[in-house]
Amino acid sequence: MARMRAVDAAVLILEKEGSTQAFGLPGAAINPFYSAMRAHGGIRHVLARHVEAASHMAEGYTRARAGNIGVCIGTSGPAGTDMITGLYSASADSIPLLCITGQAPVAKLHKEDFQAVDISSIAAPVAKWAVTVMEAAQVPGTFQKAFHIMRSGRPGPVLIDLPIDVQLAEIEFDISTYEPLPLARPAATRLQAEKVLTMLAAGSHPLIVAGGGIINADAADLLVEFAELTGIPVVPTLMGWGAIADDHPLSAGMVGLQTSHRYGNATMLAADVVLGIGNRWANRHTGGLDVYRGDRKFIHVDIEPTQIGRVFAPDYAVVSDARLALEMLVEVAREWTLPDRTAWAAECRERRTTLQRRTHFDAVPIKPQRVYEEMNRAFGPDTRYVSTIGLSQIQAAQMLHVYRPRHWINAGQAGPLGWTVPAALGVAVADPSATVVALSGDYDFQFLIEELAVGAQFNIPYIHVVVNNSYLGLIRQAQRGFDMDYCVQLSFENINSPEVQGYGVDHLKVAEGLGCKALRVVEPDGILPALEQAKKMMVEHQVPIVVEVILERVTNVSMGVEIDNIIEFEDLAINPEDAPTALALLD
Repeated sequence: MARMRAVDAAVLILEKEGSTQAFGLPGAAINPFYSAMRAHGGIRHVLARHVEAASHMAEGYTRARAGNIGVCIGTSGPAGTDMITGLYSASADSIPLLCITGQAPVAKLHKEDFQAVDISSIAAPVAKWAVTVMEAAQVPGTFQKAFHIMRSGRPGPVLIDLPIDVQLAEIEFDISTYEPLPLARPAATRLQAEKVLTMLAAGSHPLIVAGGGIINADAADLLVEFAELTGIPVVPTLMGWGAIADDHPLSAGMVGLQTSHRYGNATMLAADVVLGIGNRWANRHTGGLDVYRGDRKFIHVDIEPTQIGRVFAPDYAVVSDARLALEMLVEVAREWTLPDRTAWAAECRERRTTLQRRTHFDAVPIKPQRVYEEMNRAFGPDTRYVSTIGLSQIQAAQMLHVYRPRHWINAGQAGPLGWTVPAALGVAVADPSATVVALSGDYDFQFLIEELAVGAQFNIPYIHVVVNNSYLGLIRQAQRGFDMDYCVQLSFENINSPEVQGYGVDHLKVAEGLGCKALRVVEPDGILPALEQAKKMMVEHQVPIVVEVILERVTNVSMGVEIDNIIEFEDLAINPEDAPTALALLD
């Protein structure tokens, strides 16, 4: 048996579990862990500029590839509290990541020692498990259990807090015999699959709602096979977007109050039996349950038993991992003779050719719809989009196209501002060959803008499209109900940059000061050339490239409080020229 420090055992376990990419900041209380990483050399590390950003980088890294588990590391005290937002974001969207914090010595935890805080108690509500390790001999078992918890059932984040004396203490440990714990995943039975298919067959207009659980389970291939076998159209949730390609004949658009398509909502309202797989019936997907549910029958498949009935009681439920459920559904569907859904699927496709929003505007200042039209022209099916929240994210989801799983990476339930820059860096680290395109409004971009320097220092290239209206646009739109426009304007006369014409922060100067390249667009015909130039600059300079588009100050984006009552603020598309990059052009 080898004798080593507890932190050496921890690092060896990370390597054995396949978690070899970390994001973080060293500090006095976590320096022993960093010394172990340096000594063993098997874990790559990206130095963040803010500890919260490190947690978002780790989340982006996890979400980019099946099987990834990003690691974020910080010292004691405020480093851990800074990462709480990252734990919340990951927990809310069922994303596994491992947060490791340093801590004061065990004997001083109750003495108000410098930067000693009960971080495991603080993190417990937003983590799947949070623990302070009090005995060095427990370190290997704690890390082994952490990976088991992160991967089992509904995935989620774990925090391990390591007092400095625990890190330094020597233990007996043999990595050569270490093995990850086997995972227990609930699986749908054949009888359950037969019941689901019987209910779907009884409907005349069945529909599949594909949630983020399908992405987490790496089951998009099976979803598409099941849809094709049954002929049933699919609506992805925002977290499930990409599980079926937008241009697939059975892709029926997204449903919801904000990130939705007119044809998606219309198809949901026409459906009579709905099968949800790996979704949570989020309120911005459903709106009011009376309208959403109507007289429809609902089937819910989810890996977490307590998710069943959390929002509403389904007519039938199956507790199962999404991949294992779809494997059984596909097996039964192959054997059965199923109803012909050709007419229903054609009806859903017909809606796409009549219910489009307009994207082509030539106005100056630029209307945001035109930005997404040009992004569709500039970026192909392999593009990985990253975004978090705001009018930019909502309208992008209404107008962009996604063709692959893990190619729309979005902070869904939590939606923290500032998430996009670090998450995009994490995605780009996970897939260096990809074209990663982040999308932010100006406020999201400013929250953790210093992380652009991380991309410059470590040569992590990606393109960041910033749609700048110098407003908290989503909040301003919400304030319309209060008849106010209060504390949401970001504009000011920048005495150092009169060229920004009252829009305030000069994002180009900031980005360039942080070691990146940046372009500004003020006319709609300049958007596509700027995006094409950005692609070349990204390859040439190997740093983040910012493309700022100056928008009109006020734009109200399509949304509502019920899926049958979405307010459209702009003229709708009538001719193909009104929405030239729509996948289904208007008849």
